[in-house]
Amino acid sequence: MKAARFYDREDIRIDEVPEPTVGPGEVGIDVAWCGICGTDLHEYKDGPVFCPTHSTPHPISGETAPVTLGHEFSGVVYALGDGVEDLRVGDHVVVEPYIIDDSVDTGPDSKDYHLSENMNFIGLAGRGGGLGEKISVKRRWVHAISQDLPLDQAALIEPLSVGYHAVERSGAKAGDVAVIGGAGPIGLLTAAVLKAIGCTVVVSELSPLRRQKALESGVADHALDPTQVDVAEEVRKLSSDGRGADVAFECTSVQVVLDTLMDALRPTGVLVVVSIWAQRSNFDIHKLVMKEIDLRGTIAYVNSHPATIELVESGKIDLAPFITGKIAVENLVDEGFDTLINRNETAVKILVSPSGQGL
Repeated sequence: MKAARFYDREDIRIDEVPEPTVGPGEVGIDVAWCGICGTDLHEYKDGPVFCPTHSTPHPISGETAPVTLGHEFSGVVYALGDGVEDLRVGDHVVVEPYIIDDSVDTGPDSKDYHLSENMNFIGLAGRGGGLGEKISVKRRWVHAISQDLPLDQAALIEPLSVGYHAVERSGAKAGDVAVIGGAGPIGLLTAAVLKAIGCTVVVSELSPLRRQKALESGVADHALDPTQVDVAEEVRKLSSDGRGADVAFECTSVQVVLDTLMDALRPTGVLVVVSIWAQRSNFDIHKLVMKEIDLRGTIAYVNSHPATIELVESGKIDLAPFITGKIAVENLVDEGFDTLINRNETAVKILVSPSGQGL
């Protein structure tokens, strides 16, 4: 079968690889669609980061480069391993793409398995990936979805779960004013979750195309251009008592955005850092102290998929507006990565069909 494989920085190849064996307790999935994530772009430009090297295997998967990429994917069950009795061939599914040591409690009450030692992701550190035509995944990480939910939209469940967990970390509730720094894919999907729970959402974004997408998709009530207005002042005007936002989400890893969000928050507000920072921040700790701001980090998701899927299946979130392109796996680098690296304001989520079906 075809698969997009990471060999090294700026070295991704479309290989012919053996189809996976579906072992006991595993689910064989025909991949329908796989999204390109910002993490994939970082691996391509700056990696290996999450991906193993040729000489250093990942401690849990045991795999070295090359590895198949892709962790945002949906598909159809084609085989069930021994012991899997609660799914059927033909079921539509998405994957919570974790690689976690078997000793870790990943049960429904766990709130920290995603923070376990050596945690990594299917499609980055081994065990196949969504940029291959087929994959076999442990039953624990497979989530059934309604057949009424289009599989292309379902491929966005994984990044939407990132937004869901970030909102959960913030403690946001209906009636709150929330401000988001950056209307890239994660910023927009975080906004979608906030709107779904009844928040007033303000987005700060340089790109006019992304501001337009935030408004047209209905996930933002206001989209501000930080080069034209004082974002903090505008947010204070939009809050009922003029004191600022209740919660803020940093989705850019840009220092000026972090500073702006700090200014836009009311005293005792919550600032959640969603983006991955490759450099140290020059953060104004004094301002944090004087406003008693809660600064919180968030990474990925933890037991977030069921609630995220429910938001989509109930119609509270429409993922269709965020799909801005569909390509074949053979065009992953020249049409997918190149667009998202060099013209990222023109796209939100580009989906890849490993098999070519649906194009």
